[in-house]
Formats: sequence, C-alpha cells, structure tokens
Amino acid sequence: MDTVYSVVGLGKLGASMAAAIASRGFQVIGVDINRRAVEAVNAGHAPVRETGLEELITAHKQRLRATMDHYEAIANSDVTFVVVPTPSDERGAFSLQYAAWAFRKIGYALKEKKGYHLVVLTSTVLPGSTRYGLLPILEKVSGKRCGVDFGLCYSPEFIALGSVIRDFLNPDFTLIGEYDEKSGSLLESTYARILENNAPCYRMSFENAELAKIAVNTFVTMKITFANMLADLCERIPGGNIDAVTQALGADQRIGPKYLKGSLGYGGPCFPRDNIALSFFARAVDTAAELAETTDRINRALPAKIVERLKPFFHKGATVAVLGLAYKPFSHVVEESQGIYLAKTLADIGFRVVGYDPLAAESARIELRDQAVVLDSLEECLNQAEVVIIATPDPVFRRLTLADLQDRNVETVVDCWRILEKELKGHSIRYITIGQNINDEESQARLIKLWLTDANSDT
Repeated sequence: MDTVYSVVGLGKLGASMAAAIASRGFQVIGVDINRRAVEAVNAGHAPVRETGLEELITAHKQRLRATMDHYEAIANSDVTFVVVPTPSDERGAFSLQYAAWAFRKIGYALKEKKGYHLVVLTSTVLPGSTRYGLLPILEKVSGKRCGVDFGLCYSPEFIALGSVIRDFLNPDFTLIGEYDEKSGSLLESTYARILENNAPCYRMSFENAELAKIAVNTFVTMKITFANMLADLCERIPGGNIDAVTQALGADQRIGPKYLKGSLGYGGPCFPRDNIALSFFARAVDTAAELAETTDRINRALPAKIVERLKPFFHKGATVAVLGLAYKPFSHVVEESQGIYLAKTLADIGFRVVGYDPLAAESARIELRDQAVVLDSLEECLNQAEVVIIATPDPVFRRLTLADLQDRNVETVVDCWRILEKELKGHSIRYITIGQNINDEESQARLIKLWLTDANSDT
C-alpha cells in the first residue's frame, strides 16, 4: 500500500509541499485551522498566492484533500510534515508557539493510533528546539516513546517564495536531522520517491541540522552584503565598476558568482530575521555571531545610505517614483523590502513619493499608508515622476526604453540593478547606478592625496 502523507500548515510552503507531493502520485491530507484554506483546497483551489500552485492543486485535486481535524489526518496518514510559522519573538529568537500547539495536536492523535508514524518538522528553528522544546511534547501527550512508537526528524526546505514548488521538487540537497537511524532512513526513502531530481542527502543530529539551515541563509546574506560593500567602494574609485569586480571575484571556484550583484540589500520574510536569530542564539550560548550582526546592521542601513548619496541630484520637492515595492521580482510580499524602505526614507525627508509594482501594489499600500501613493500602472507612475528609482530587476522595468522616459518629465533615473545601462547611459536623462563611479575627478583627487603624499614621503 502506498504511503499517505499529511501536511500540517497550508501556508505558502505547506500548501506547495502538499500539492507537489500529490503531483508525484501520492495521497495527501492537508491540515489547517483556517477554514477558508481548507475549503479552498477541497474545492481544488490554492489557499495562498504562489507561482504555479493554483494549477497544480487543480490538476491533482483527486489526490489532495484538507481538514481542520489533526486526528483525522494523523490517523489516515503515515508521514506528517509540520510546516507552521515560527515568528521572531521580542528576543529575536524563533518562537515555538505554533509548532508546540501543532505538536500537542499530533501527540493526542498519536495516542490513539496503532503502528509507527513519522513526524517531520520543516519550520525553521534554532538549535535544541526539536529535541528539547518539541519532542517532549509529543512523548508526554501521546504517552509513547520516540524511536519505538513513532519517529521524528527535522528537515527544513531551502526554497524561495515564487519558486517554492520547483525548489521543493528539485533541491540542491536534502537535510535531515534525525532522532535515530530508522527515522532518518524512512525520510530519506520518502524524498527519493517524491523529488524529481537525485539530490544528495545529508543526515545528522537535530542540532547540527538546525544550525546548518540557518547557516545557509546567513551565509547567503553575507555574500549579498559583501558585494554591496564592494559596490560602495567602486563608487569611490576612478572608473569604479562593481560588475567588473564581481565577475572576477565570482570566477574563483572557492567563491562562485551567485548572490554577488552589488545593488540593494536583501529582504523578505526569512533572510533579515535569520541573522538576528543567529545572533540571539550565539549570545544565549555565551559567544557572539559578529558576522551575522554586522551583516544585518549594514543591510538595514543601506536604503538611507543610498538616499543620502543621491540627495544632491534631486531638487527639493521633486516627485520620486520607486519602481519595485516587493522584496524581489515576481512576488507580492513587501516584508523587509528595500524598495519600501527607500520610499519611506524619501518621504521622511520631504520628497513626494509614488510607487508601482506589478504584483505588490495592494500589500505596498498597506505598508506605506500615507507616506507614498501606490499607483495601478507603470505609465501613470512615470507620468508623475521627475526622478525614477528602479528598486527591483523586474522584467517589466527591464523593458523600459529611452523614449518611455523622454516622453515624460523624467530627469533622473537611479538604476539600482544596472538593468537599463545599455539603453540609457550617455543620453540626455541623468543616469545613476549603484556600484559605478559618478565623480571621477573627486575620486582621483582623493587617491592622489592618499598615495602621492605616501610615495613622496621620506623613508
């Protein structure tokens, strides 16, 4: 008999996982306390917005159903993935509030169930959370023993919003923190049946897997921030060009080219909080995660730093259009968005700000309130703007032409991602980028002062 899977939590990751597993030919039971989410899935619709999710659920609705009853889901499945929020608390740690609630519900169901059942925690947690925070709940409530009556693994996913389904089915690797060999082997064989690729699997203790997950995320943010630091330096040397520097840097196999762009910082619901959480955990175990702390500080300061650099090119009272309000292209999520921070910073110092995003307009209006006017079309936004800031490399913005801007009153374009360099550089519109020098004379004078004095000094 084929394995039946249950997924607790039908948010962006949970619903996508449930649909992806169903697409591979398995029966899946989704569980959520949100009645609307359950009703949406049972009607063959996506409960949340995520690329490809609606189509996948519709195509495989005969193998996917949802319920609000944890007992029903556990009783009728063999493996349960727990994909619930672990929001940051006031300390910066990942809260176990929702995970603990879900584990209690699962524990009560396990108490009545005969036979072995595997529970897999997918939510991001800090080291020690699975073994010392959640496992005791399962054993106490169920009255059963882990490793004998049920199994437990910690197995986070490495996905990005907007490509959750693809990333889940085709990961670079799978990570399994296991209570015992039986638990880990069962989950590894599960992935072998579900995944579309033959990704390597790394099995280890709960604590090592918990640290590895957050280490991956914080390392990526460190690469992003390192490139942004270099971009700042490139702006201060004659002929400075961040793309030339990062192309050479990324060619080194020890480093690689991914995430070495030199532009705006990172945002979204995951990356910004991970550095804070790692810093909290380091302090809790009597050490310090100084790289994580510095990365977070630099990233949060970047929008204000960019605005300060650009202020001399904006006349007082100018209308500035921020293009790209989501934290990245193809997303409606504005959480920790650098475009949102740019808009707020500009509004705070007296500029009139308008904004546009192909997907995130509704979310951006809620976030910006009366600080900026979020418009429904790119054309309307350009019609009102004297200054345009391109905050995300969205394809919609890549298609802008010189004529699109010249036909309006646009005087200056600030291209944070250098996506219109070939189209706009050297023309009548002032074109400013991040990571490229815009004042060679000043930069030359600074270096002459630094090194001519040094070279001519007595030795």
